[in-house]
Amino acid sequence: MRAGKRAFDVFWAALGLCALCVPMLMIGLLVKLEDSGPVFFLQIRIGRHSRPFKLWKFRTMVVDAPKRGRALTVGDDPRVTRVGRWLRRLKLDELPQLINVLLGDMSLVGPRPEIPQYVALYNERQRPVLDLVPGMTDEASIRYRGEAALLAGAKDPERHYIESIMPDKIRVNLEYAAKATVWTDFIVILKTLSVLVARG
Repeated sequence: MRAGKRAFDVFWAALGLCALCVPMLMIGLLVKLEDSGPVFFLQIRIGRHSRPFKLWKFRTMVVDAPKRGRALTVGDDPRVTRVGRWLRRLKLDELPQLINVLLGDMSLVGPRPEIPQYVALYNERQRPVLDLVPGMTDEASIRYRGEAALLAGAKDPERHYIESIMPDKIRVNLEYAAKATVWTDFIVILKTLSVLVARG
C-alpha cells in the first residue's frame, strides 16, 4: 500500500502543480498586493515518526499574526486578511502543500499535521497517529469543515479543541488508516472537492 500510495501522491501532486501554476501565481500576487508582506507562511508541523517539517501555505493573516493571538483560528478572526478570508473559505491557501507532498513530508490524504504544542499533549492511545504520513485532507477535515465556527461558540476555544475536537480527529484518522487503500484515498479527495465546490 505504501509504495502505491507514494506513487499516487507524486503523480497527482506533480500534475496539480503543473496545472495550477498560473492560478497559484495569481494567488501569490493577490497576497502580495494586499499588504506587501510575504506570499507564503511556513509553519513547523509534526510529521510521521514525530519528525518536524515546514508546512507551506499561502499567507492568510497579517504578518505579525502569531504575536497577536492564539495558534487556533476562531470564528471571524480579525487577523485574517480580506484575501486570506477568501482563500481559507475555498482552502486555496493549502495548495502550496503540494510541494510538501512531492518532498515526501506529506501525502494527499492523511491526518492533518499538528503544531508541536498540541502533539506534546497526545496520550499513549493517540500517539499511533504519528506513525501515519500526514496529509492535505482527510475524513476528519471533512467532518470538521466548520471547525472555526465550532470553536467560536465554545467558552474556551483552545480547551474545547484539545479536549474534544483533537481527540475525535485522531480517532477518525486511526479508524480510517486501518482500512485505507488508494481507492479510499481517491474517494476522500473527491469528497473534499465536492465540499469546496459547494462552498464556492
